[in-house]
Amino acid sequence: MAKIEKVLIANRGEIALRILRACKEMGIKTVAVYSTADRDLKHVKLADEAVCIGPAPAKESYLNIPSLIAAAEVTGANAIHPGYGFLSESADFAERVEKSGFTFIGPRPETIRLMGDKVSAIEAMESAGVPCVPGSGVLTDDDNENRKIAKKLGYPVIIKSAGGGGGRGMRVVRKEEDLIDAIALTKREADSFFNNPNVFMEKFLENPRHIEFQLLSDGQGHAVCLGERDCSMQRKNQKVIEEAPAPGITEKQRKDIGDRCVKACIETGYRGAGTFEFLYENGKFFFIEVNTRVQVEHPITEQVTGIDIVKEQIKIAGGNFLTFKQSDVKIKGHAIECRINAEDPATFIPSPGKITRLHTPGGPGIRWDSHIYESYSVPPYYDSMIGKLIACNDNRALAIARMKQALNELIVDGIKTNIPLLTELMEDETFNKGGFNIHYLEHRLEQKK
Repeated sequence: MAKIEKVLIANRGEIALRILRACKEMGIKTVAVYSTADRDLKHVKLADEAVCIGPAPAKESYLNIPSLIAAAEVTGANAIHPGYGFLSESADFAERVEKSGFTFIGPRPETIRLMGDKVSAIEAMESAGVPCVPGSGVLTDDDNENRKIAKKLGYPVIIKSAGGGGGRGMRVVRKEEDLIDAIALTKREADSFFNNPNVFMEKFLENPRHIEFQLLSDGQGHAVCLGERDCSMQRKNQKVIEEAPAPGITEKQRKDIGDRCVKACIETGYRGAGTFEFLYENGKFFFIEVNTRVQVEHPITEQVTGIDIVKEQIKIAGGNFLTFKQSDVKIKGHAIECRINAEDPATFIPSPGKITRLHTPGGPGIRWDSHIYESYSVPPYYDSMIGKLIACNDNRALAIARMKQALNELIVDGIKTNIPLLTELMEDETFNKGGFNIHYLEHRLEQKK
């Protein structure tokens, strides 16, 4: 495998800047790609080279595979990092990258395909001994058989798209008379969103937490688990606050699930960074999916382990073995991440526009991952996240205290942001106690109406 010398960053915003920083520290040249709406992004100005790949709509730029490949060819890049979102979990993109002679900084195409189909991913996890939610394989059009499956699982059940993600392509069913219509609707939605009409059924857990485990695997027989994150503070299946380690998870539980995930990585030949996501209820873990990319919330794991996940991705893609063992991974302290979004904190309507004043917090244990700057105009075409504020300290209570102060210092004027909501949550009694479920925030917001 050729040494990685120049990386094309097939993304935008804060993750593009994060990848650029890692490459610069490693002495690797960088190529930024950008849409016409993003010519003023910070990483575009800092990269060794920059190429415009199309107009503002993502399907004509960041999702345009021929344009991305052409940009790599004309700049002489020999590797492509997809970041998260966009094409990061597209097996077709990874395959095209490798067939075009470039190194894809991520799992192999066949692995992405395996994990991208929720049914095949569950089968692979069951084979490796990873605990899964009781459920079915791909549902057929046999209504009677589907009713039998639901009855065996016990209502409520949830119908999910086999190719789904991001909270789309799923529907909870609480009584038998709604089952057949729900399956038909989810199939249509799955076909529309993911070009894959296959759906499956699982037992619906009423009050779970969302806990995920971060893995690194070199695809050459070595894998390590970097501990877990609690991502239960969600709205409409979108994470708002994440923390590491997860409150109330014992060292024994962490080791048990971590070892099982490591085994699954080795058995599937997994290469790169991956996140194994679980629902956690009544002391038990239930696997739901693997994200075959770097996660938005990777910084909190970096803060408590001291391991640079993006650099490790690049090293692994370059054919290197992992340079550390499981026994070298030590979880130290506690880290919390707040996603800063350009949106109305009450209605959650996106708030694009020009940032007229910006002051970012600092001090011990504070990290600010963002691409924004004073006078930068937030475009209306993409995800509303404009930054991630991370606070770490010796324990959870001290990390929360540090985050409160950091949020008080953070000023983003000219647009609306969710900073007021995040500030409220830092004072919230249930949040401070820890161990809340994935429905907590939505219930809290409903009560405030």
